[in-house]
Amino acid sequence: MSLRFMAIRTDAVRALQSGGLDSNGQQPERKVSDGSDVPCRHCLKQVPAGRPYLVLGHRPFDSVQPYAELGPVFLCADACESGDCVDVLPPFLASAQYIVRGYGADERIVYGTGAVTPTDEITSYCGKLLQREDVAFAHIRSASNNCFHVRVEAAPDQ
Repeated sequence: MSLRFMAIRTDAVRALQSGGLDSNGQQPERKVSDGSDVPCRHCLKQVPAGRPYLVLGHRPFDSVQPYAELGPVFLCADACESGDCVDVLPPFLASAQYIVRGYGADERIVYGTGAVTPTDEITSYCGKLLQREDVAFAHIRSASNNCFHVRVEAAPDQ
C-alpha cells in the first residue's frame, strides 16, 4: 500500500496567509524563524531562519465534534508550495518519535490505534492502520505536545 502524507490544503493556507482567521476565530500571530523547530504544515519543511511564519489554532477536521482536536500549528507567512508526499516521510519530521493515531470516516478516534511511534517506523505503522476497515486516515502528531503535523491516507492506485 502506498501512503500519501497530506499538508494542510493550499486554499486554507492562502486564506490564512492573506489575513484570514484561524480555527479559534483569531488573527494568526506573526513571528520570525530562528531556523529550528518551526515546521510548516503546508510545505512540510522547516521555516528557514530569518523568514516570517504564522502561529495559529488549527482544527484538521471538517466537522466540529468532541474528537476534533484544535491546537497550535506553524505556517510559512509567505506563499509556499504544498509538500504532499507519497511513500516518503515529509522532511520536517525530524524528532525521534511521534504519536500516530487512526480516525474513522466519521473523523473520530479509533480507540486502540494511538501509539508513540519511532520516526523510522511511522510508514509501516500507518500502513498497518490504513489496512483496517475502520480506519479512514491517520494523523501524525508531536509526541511531546500533541500538535498536529500531517494527515496520512492510502494513496490512490496509480
